[in-house]
Amino acid sequence: MRDLKAIDVLLLKELKSCCAKEYSFLPRESGLKLMESASAESHSGVSAKCRDTRVEELWGLTSFFGYSTQTFVQAVNLLDRFLTTMKVQPKHLPCIGVCCLHIAAKMVEEESNVSPTHELIRISQSKFTVSDLCRMEKIISEKLSVAPEAVTALTFLRLYYSAFTSLSAGREEIPSIGRLEAQLKACLCRLVFSKAKPSVLALSLIAQEFEALQSITLLKIVQQFQRYLKISDSELLHWKEVVAKCMTEYSSTECNKPDNKKLIWIVSRRTAQNLQANHFSVPGLPTIPEGSWDESESEDSCEDMSCGEDSPWGSPRSDGEGAFFPATFLNCRK
Repeated sequence: MRDLKAIDVLLLKELKSCCAKEYSFLPRESGLKLMESASAESHSGVSAKCRDTRVEELWGLTSFFGYSTQTFVQAVNLLDRFLTTMKVQPKHLPCIGVCCLHIAAKMVEEESNVSPTHELIRISQSKFTVSDLCRMEKIISEKLSVAPEAVTALTFLRLYYSAFTSLSAGREEIPSIGRLEAQLKACLCRLVFSKAKPSVLALSLIAQEFEALQSITLLKIVQQFQRYLKISDSELLHWKEVVAKCMTEYSSTECNKPDNKKLIWIVSRRTAQNLQANHFSVPGLPTIPEGSWDESESEDSCEDMSCGEDSPWGSPRSDGEGAFFPATFLNCRK
């Protein structure tokens, strides 16, 4: 295994550059403390519990619409920065959360893949209007530095991963980037991780994975990155412990899961009365005479009246794999 001198010089320069920029995209520490101290029942401000619930719902919407991990991470970053900058009432949090996701999707995703605002509101089962969302988008854009090149933990995670892949050259087992990204998303669902510097959080995620693999060689490379970026031993150790605790909680069977609820169509009273009246007025079908049966026309042309869509956060932790984490993570912990 080679040292950091074997890594592409441009990659190391980008790491240094991102370290210099990461402070510009951190939530305000004073605002984070206010959220931590706020009660979930209090109406004076958004609590950590309310914030975490909203982020889990954003994860569900991200999976529902097929958005990338980068979109989700950008949305959480915008949400945290806005909540720690402005005084927000809890009743406005749903609109702010969905708006942050929409802004992030427009920055990251292909234009053809960005869900229309009315569709996003409908699927999220929100009560605000398209005009409300547009007004909130303008407010957030004015208050924050909304930039597609925002430096987040995902930025560092991918840079580290590229370096480790280059250095290992297939000689060491390295967890997949998808697995690491899934674990990062789990961490972002807890407000406590918004206190960590993105460069430290990403390295902590990788370090605890390498410790589970008991790879001395890879852990030595972690130490080299730690020295290169001037991360103290105490800081890295602290966040490794917090990450490990989070991973243990989420992989536990005692972890609370959201209800698997279906989307509910909201109709007016008149429409509901018409639907109820028509339920008993099914028109009679003409009798099909024997001898004229044509198998080619035997397929029913029934119309499925059910919604057919699961709530996007009925299982937000699946990420297309059925379980909150990839099965390999759970096997690793057994």
